[in-house]
Amino acid sequence: MTEFTPVASFLGGTMIGLAAVLLMAVHGRIAGMTGILTGLLPPLAADWAWRAAFIVGAIGAPALIVALAGRSAIAFESSMPALWLVAGGLLVGFGVHFASGCTSGHGVCGLARLSPRSMAATVTFMAATAATVFFVRHVLGGL
Repeated sequence: MTEFTPVASFLGGTMIGLAAVLLMAVHGRIAGMTGILTGLLPPLAADWAWRAAFIVGAIGAPALIVALAGRSAIAFESSMPALWLVAGGLLVGFGVHFASGCTSGHGVCGLARLSPRSMAATVTFMAATAATVFFVRHVLGGL
């Protein structure tokens, strides 16, 4: 079971929202992580510098918080075999490609803009997530 952390969750959500608003205000771009990352793959996008800074910040900020909290790492464990995790990541990648965006682009930025396409994509993401969790836990027995 995951520990309930309302204060940390609120602060994290606030920072994600602030980052999304600042990126839109400063660069006129949506904070969709997959779109930002795609611009860093060859051939590099003309605006690669802000993309690199965003990704470095997205990775570096949590690492800094962990270091300042005096921890050596954030504990992670999964009952799923590594191959299933890789397969799941690849399936998500294909879904992101066909949905023309990810949960951060559609769910955070698109919903805030009241985009009908993002609303449909987000409902689809959430329904697929609920169905997957139900299937894995109740049909497959939790693996």
